[in-house]
Amino acid sequence: MQQVISVWVRDPRIQKNDSWHAFIDYEICLHTNSVCFTKKISIVRRRFSEFVWLRQKLQANSQLMVQLPELPPKNIFFSMNNGQQITERMKGLQKFLEQILQSPLLLSDSCLHLFLQSQLSVPKMEACAAGQTHYSVAQAVQCCGLRRFHSEEDLQKNVSMSCDSDSDSSECRDPELRIKDLAINKAESTASLDLMGTSQEEPLSCSCGSI
Repeated sequence: MQQVISVWVRDPRIQKNDSWHAFIDYEICLHTNSVCFTKKISIVRRRFSEFVWLRQKLQANSQLMVQLPELPPKNIFFSMNNGQQITERMKGLQKFLEQILQSPLLLSDSCLHLFLQSQLSVPKMEACAAGQTHYSVAQAVQCCGLRRFHSEEDLQKNVSMSCDSDSDSSECRDPELRIKDLAINKAESTASLDLMGTSQEEPLSCSCGSI
C-alpha cells in the first residue's frame, strides 16, 4: 500500500489574550496511512510563533543534515484585518508542512509529532520530547481530540478515556467525524482559500518507527 500524508492548514481564527493583545491561529488537519503515525487522523490549532518554534527545533535536532524549507516571511505590517495577507501566510504554512513531511529523517522527530498531533503548549512539547513529563509522546498524541486536560495527571487519566457519544463539544468530537466535515466543506474551502488543491501528496517512503 502506498503511504500518503495529507495536511491542510485552514480556518484562521482571531484569538484574544486580553483586551489589548490578539493573535491568529490556524487549524492543521492531518490524514495519513503512513506507518510513521500511530494516529491516522488528527486536528489541532497552532499559531505562527509555534511554527517558528517547530522549525528551530527540527533544525537543531537534525544537526543540519536536512535543509529545512523557509516559513512565510514575518511581515511587520501584517494585519489581522487583511484577508489576502492571512491567506498568503496560510498557504505558506501549508507548503512548509508539506515539504517537512517529505523527509523521513524529520518524520522521526518527536517535536513534529507533538506539534501536529497534540494540544500541548510549546513549553510542554519541549518537556515531553525531552522525557521530562509524566506522560509520553504517544500518550500526548493519543489525547488529541479528547477533552482538554489541565494537568499531567489529567492527561494520564485521559489516555484511556473518550468523550461521551452524545457530546456536541468541538473539543470532544472524534477526529474522524471532523475530517468527514472537512470533506463535505471541501468545495467551499477550495473556492474561498484555494488550499485543497495540494491535498494529494506524493507517496512517501518512511524508514522511521511509529511515534
